[in-house]
Amino acid sequence: MRLRNIRGSKDVIASCPFVVQEPESCRGRWAEVFGNENPIHIEVGMGKGRFLMDMAVLHPEINYIGIEMYDSVLLRAVQKREKLETELKNLFFIRMDARQLPEVFAEGEVDRIYLNFSDPWPKDRHAKRRLTSHEFLARYEKILKKDGTLEFKTDNKDLFDFSLEEMKNAEGWELTAFTYDLHHDVVLSEGNVMTEYEEKFSSIGNPICKMETRFL
Repeated sequence: MRLRNIRGSKDVIASCPFVVQEPESCRGRWAEVFGNENPIHIEVGMGKGRFLMDMAVLHPEINYIGIEMYDSVLLRAVQKREKLETELKNLFFIRMDARQLPEVFAEGEVDRIYLNFSDPWPKDRHAKRRLTSHEFLARYEKILKKDGTLEFKTDNKDLFDFSLEEMKNAEGWELTAFTYDLHHDVVLSEGNVMTEYEEKFSSIGNPICKMETRFL
């Protein structure tokens, strides 16, 4: 994926108080960073951050961390958050590559992982880059608590089918629920918080797929 570089984005991110600059130094110490022992939920590839901001407002009893690889995208999340009237003490951002997750979080430090509308990487040779590939599941295993959960949403059916197969073939994971039409699923749609992409795609009639899994 190629994204336009925005001049000055690195400087804004570097000076932002809610972007953690050296996340590796927080490994095993995230409870200290937040100042409490509340559960930690992370979103990998958070985009402009609306989903996590909404979640942080709705659930002050949970600590949230948004992870984004691209400066230009993270800048948009920072700008959006700066406009909020609510101070969110339970939300931090990190600019990092998701392949580094085990270097930033200790074993069992994360309670839940959200993957929302991840890059599908459609070419077969790029399958290992997909955030639901077995390569990434192995990384999640290193940071999730036992009985920790992973939730994945997408409108890309091919990516969803791939993700279901990866999960079914993965040892140590339990596929607890899935649907190919989230917004018409009475059970899984309860309490659903939409992302910006979800709102956009569903408004033009694209069904939203969702998978929920548990790390055993």
